[in-house]
Amino acid sequence: MALPTPAPDRTAVVTGASSGIGAEIARDLVRRGHQVVLVARTESKLKALADELGAGAHVLAADLSDRAARAGLLDRITALGLTPDILVNNAGLSTLGPVSKSDPEAEMNMVEVDVVSVVDLCSRFLPGMVERGTGAVLNVASTAAFQPLPGQAGYGAGKAFVLSYSQSLSGELKGSGVAVTVLCPGPVDTGFGEAAGFTKEQADDALPAFMWISADRVAKEAVDGLASGKLVVIPGVGNKAGAAFAKITPKRLLIPILAKQHPGLQ
Repeated sequence: MALPTPAPDRTAVVTGASSGIGAEIARDLVRRGHQVVLVARTESKLKALADELGAGAHVLAADLSDRAARAGLLDRITALGLTPDILVNNAGLSTLGPVSKSDPEAEMNMVEVDVVSVVDLCSRFLPGMVERGTGAVLNVASTAAFQPLPGQAGYGAGKAFVLSYSQSLSGELKGSGVAVTVLCPGPVDTGFGEAAGFTKEQADDALPAFMWISADRVAKEAVDGLASGKLVVIPGVGNKAGAAFAKITPKRLLIPILAKQHPGLQ
């Protein structure tokens, strides 16, 4: 089993846990007997989820775009008397539209959360896991990692980084007792798109209905994949096929198609 055995002094740390996939991953881990530390910016949402999950859920509000906040997270967890043996890097966001019309501050904030935060937290949490000889990391990327994404260029590139980074980590950690899985979901109805700036209707027009997977199913497949030692998890047959198509299609053919249908470029 690649998923560490639950223990009273051990915990799973889930970032971006206030809603969507992160909240569902936390629910799934608690059902499997793990304690969870819920991390996100909005403390009220975290407290509501913790109340639902019970005594094994702990709330640590933190802005993961803030490097000082990230640097203090491990100490805040150990101050609770807990040792993190599972890290779920789920927090993420996207901007929308062409880079030529982008807000530099918003772009940098996205990269800080989607990319730098993943590297930062892995760098801080992995040494302890390797020293103890047990642990698991679940990094959340996207099917966008397998293709260019005009209209969300920074987001797509960031998820490609997370995929490559996680694959490299798996090679480094072989034999250490620490497992790495990267989750690459397709479209999930979590409010993520609306936060980025496009409506559900626009997303539905751009992506066929069979590609949409519920957040609870994505979470279960992610944790199942982590438990079985799977490196890459892509929920849904349609999304697996889409990722495979994107990998083999010449980019000179693929990019114009993607640009034409993306709601951020309409």
